[in-house]
Amino acid sequence: IPALATERRLAQRLREHLEEKQLLDRRYQLQQGPGGCVALPVLEEKLSQLCLPPEMPCELVWIQVGRAPLPQALHGAMRSQPHVPHPCSRTLLFHISWDGCVPGPVLWETVASALGARRIARRGRVLPDGMRTPSVTLLLGQDGWVEHVDNGIRYTFDVTKCMFSPGNITEKLRVASLPCSGEVLVDLYAGIGYFTLPFLVHAGAAFVHACEWNVHAVEALRRALALNGVQDRCHIHHGDSRQLELRDTADRVNLGLIPSWACRVLKKDTGGVLHIHHNVETPPAPTPVLPAEWGSPEAQHPMEDTGNKTVGARIRPEWQRWAETTALRIQGLLVELHGRPWHTRVLHIEAVKSYAPHVHHLVLDLECRPALP
Repeated sequence: IPALATERRLAQRLREHLEEKQLLDRRYQLQQGPGGCVALPVLEEKLSQLCLPPEMPCELVWIQVGRAPLPQALHGAMRSQPHVPHPCSRTLLFHISWDGCVPGPVLWETVASALGARRIARRGRVLPDGMRTPSVTLLLGQDGWVEHVDNGIRYTFDVTKCMFSPGNITEKLRVASLPCSGEVLVDLYAGIGYFTLPFLVHAGAAFVHACEWNVHAVEALRRALALNGVQDRCHIHHGDSRQLELRDTADRVNLGLIPSWACRVLKKDTGGVLHIHHNVETPPAPTPVLPAEWGSPEAQHPMEDTGNKTVGARIRPEWQRWAETTALRIQGLLVELHGRPWHTRVLHIEAVKSYAPHVHHLVLDLECRPALP
């Protein structure tokens, strides 16, 4: 019932009418919805008696199925759904549409009880604010902090402040298998520790400098480092990574952009490896693929988009051109920065996921070494 100022009188008349005819189910509270709407629970067995005056601004949006009380009916319905996952944390985060009406706390407590969760949050669209801030409202519970275990690594974050990207799982697994023993790594876009933690926990990096400008992600990373017992091998640099003062430090750099300030952190005498993330456009028309021998033979297993999924495939020509162009650009930046020759070599191209139609999220492993005298 739209309960705006000009229609409140009609809404009150309808409510009195329903109560007088004993059509309301008094077991449930009235639910306040967006825009001042109110949902009135009408008894299913009384629907045949429901005669709504044409001038009444309302509509029937939901009918309770069965005569069992709401908690029992909801428990049975949710238990019977095989696709409902068991929550990996004690907070349940899901999409919901309720015909324009927002359910009250009794419903959320029932949902939480049915699924064994302690907290429930409503998720909206990620905000385009440069930090990919989630639009999440906590419906049940005191805070949004959750813990997620991925490949034996414990991640923690506040779902109302930070997002978690499950689409990067293949890259996190690959990073965890890299031989980084004794190396110093700089992660220029650390977030909540997507790659910082695998480098530390599984890849054996000696030390990681993690750069992040989102204060909420910094707090999440700090907690996760402690959870995994690697806080002594990581220093968090809170702020814009373009202002990072590190120089001549890294054996490896994880980055999403390729300006000169990213090259400055590589060790100037020995160089290192850059892991460059980028979204590369791939035309939809089928094109010939290149031999698997291009680049390092042992490292070739990128993926190809098929609909919304990725399957094993050889390197696409567009990916090769991007990799070669990037290698030349990085080589030029290093020569300009140090005033002497440098060599770059493509080690591997990894297709992480399909970012958008005909756009792939790729990672280029690029070896950068100063030329010998």
